[in-house]
Amino acid sequence: MNKGQAPEPLDFFIWTVEDVGLWLEEINLGSYRQIFKENGVNGEYLEGMSMFTTEQILRFIRRCHMKWGDFITLCKELRRIKVACLKGEQKVRRPWWAPSCLYVVFAKVAKRNRQSRVVSLKLEP
Repeated sequence: MNKGQAPEPLDFFIWTVEDVGLWLEEINLGSYRQIFKENGVNGEYLEGMSMFTTEQILRFIRRCHMKWGDFITLCKELRRIKVACLKGEQKVRRPWWAPSCLYVVFAKVAKRNRQSRVVSLKLEP
């Protein structure tokens, strides 16, 4: 990822803690950037939030000192990214380490992978 640039949604599952911080700034939740960093919240963690129980959600909100409205915003933005990935609205980029001759193979695998990994984020009342 380029420093200072918001990470691409396609790379959501592999975002670093810094990428998450940049994304928080982009969705107007930048006030949580430092606390997310301190708690090691990366893309893999955000993806796992869809499987959280009510107790785990409450623990996360307390640990990050989040307001309910901000948590709902976070969840909506996560869902928006996941749906865009599932629909294939995100372009597939060739990773820096993959030779250009393998792009077609990589693109097919990446599309299949993101369709299998994207799950809807459910909120319990």
